[in-house]
Amino acid sequence: MLAIPLKRSALLLATALVFGTSTAAEVRVVSSGGFAQAYKNLAGAYQQQSGDQLISGWGPSMGNTANAIPARLARGETIDVVIMVGDALDKLMAEGKLEPGSKVVLANSPIACAVPQGAAKPDISTLEGLRQTLLQARHVAYSDSASGEYIKHQLMRKLGIAEQMQGKAAQIPATPVGEIIAHGEADFGCQQKSELLPVAGIEIVGLLPQEVQLKTEFSAALVRNAAAPEAGRALLRFLSAPANAAAIAATGLEPVAARP
Repeated sequence: MLAIPLKRSALLLATALVFGTSTAAEVRVVSSGGFAQAYKNLAGAYQQQSGDQLISGWGPSMGNTANAIPARLARGETIDVVIMVGDALDKLMAEGKLEPGSKVVLANSPIACAVPQGAAKPDISTLEGLRQTLLQARHVAYSDSASGEYIKHQLMRKLGIAEQMQGKAAQIPATPVGEIIAHGEADFGCQQKSELLPVAGIEIVGLLPQEVQLKTEFSAALVRNAAAPEAGRALLRFLSAPANAAAIAATGLEPVAARP
């Protein structure tokens, strides 16, 4: 019997540990926007190494839109893995929609702000700078997901400008805030940095000041009664592997890689 070279043997063992030995499967995944770019960047490598095919969909972690992850699960869509805001995932787990014990924390996402490409960049590094920038903007946009809920219900009050912002600050359903800015529908907007980075036609001016920053946890889990549970678990192991932390960080997220 031919011996397998040592290096190749080690590679086969490592691949087996991450992906298991099951045959190729279709894995249906729905990711919210905050982790979407990291997922897209890693999907090709996962498919090549595992042999599985990822069938991907997108939707917010919360809200009332038809493609929101809770709405998809409520109407019985076939989904194996969800990637979403940690708090919203925990709620679905408590409701029995997700497989107990399958949650993996992938990354934390800070909120950043942006202006149209070529516009003057305001200084938002201080509370007063952020306050004046918001007050002077003609139209401010923020999302209908975790970052937008925080901006709407907490940040404006913390800055003492909730009343002044009424009528010119709008929560945007479904559409990324960066696209609203790029299309000229807002001259200033804030969302998780990882969702702003991929958008053309805007410039990120900075993160919210530390005193009012909110970092959103992004996690993934297996859906209860998933059609491809073993392949889904293999994907969860892959996404949370320390080797993929750099690819996640490149999208503006702060990775929380699993311990070896």
